[in-house]
Amino acid sequence: MNLELLNPANYAAQLEEKRKKLKELFTTFATPELEVFASEPSHYRMRAEFRVWHEGVDLYFYMFDKEKDQNIRTEQFLPASVLINEMMLALMYELRPNQVLRQKLFQVDFLSTLNGEILVSLLYHRQLGADWIDEAYKLKEKLSSKFNVNLIGRARKQQIVIDQDFVLEQLPINGKILTYKQIENSFTQPNGKVAIKMLEWAIDVTKNSNGDLLELYCGNGNFSIALAPNFRSVLATELAKPSVEAAQFNIAANNIKNLQIIRMSAEDFSDAMAGKREYTRLKGIDLKSYECNTIFVDPPRAGIDPNTLALVKSYERILYISCNPITLIANLATLCITHQIKRFALFDQFPYTDHMECGVLLERII
Repeated sequence: MNLELLNPANYAAQLEEKRKKLKELFTTFATPELEVFASEPSHYRMRAEFRVWHEGVDLYFYMFDKEKDQNIRTEQFLPASVLINEMMLALMYELRPNQVLRQKLFQVDFLSTLNGEILVSLLYHRQLGADWIDEAYKLKEKLSSKFNVNLIGRARKQQIVIDQDFVLEQLPINGKILTYKQIENSFTQPNGKVAIKMLEWAIDVTKNSNGDLLELYCGNGNFSIALAPNFRSVLATELAKPSVEAAQFNIAANNIKNLQIIRMSAEDFSDAMAGKREYTRLKGIDLKSYECNTIFVDPPRAGIDPNTLALVKSYERILYISCNPITLIANLATLCITHQIKRFALFDQFPYTDHMECGVLLERII
């Protein structure tokens, strides 16, 4: 990251440049007016990670500045949440004089929430023993006087949790609070307030829906849970076991009755729907009982694979969230043969970078 770009005074101009660039990228498609959802210009990231530099008795966080081609000492970080910035100072104050906790510490990861919880992961180039556990509990006790904090120690093939490996985020969505269990080292939306705007946009574009919803790549149920009230039933797939477990927790925490999660990849589910293979994980699930005329996809940066794309285009409505406009364009080249774009959005998850998160609603051409 070019740290010199982190200037809130320039945020509006940078966002305008993204808007223009996205419009130019999509000139070959018939798109409606682009809806732009801005970020806070500072303290917007709910998670961050920093390398740790040892210099004699000193110890500090650093980041690599690509423009200057050098490491930059980082006492505070403008994109990170206020909570992370406060914890950076408090944590380093405790770590510097503690020989047990600082020994071969090379990285610290932070996961915070809008409602005040924070999880701190300490990464080491050594195995952690009983002395580390004792000192970690003492550290948590000291930090807990000011923070709602839990700690994790990580080393090669080792994880020590003090006292839990997750935070509980609470997002206000259209006047209702949704609770999400977010597990360390699992994907979560990094920009909490933009995540709220994304969920509310998805709810808006699917209001007055008929039938059921199929979601691929559902993660911890972030969108599935928010969208469930718009549909009769929701069927969702996710491969990562921790994410599926978090999704099941979140379904119960939000009292969602019409959502079922299947642990399998989008590719395998596509093969099952096409009748290419049978899977034991689908036994007992009557896929024919679902009348899914809407499909929701939020794929990785590589976009949707050909088999899954064939499945996606068979649905009447397609809601597509993309973290990579280039692969989205490639997928739309196929989807827009049978569908037209009805809504188009830019979500600025990552200010001061070239990254653009997009939302597209497509409907089948009659």
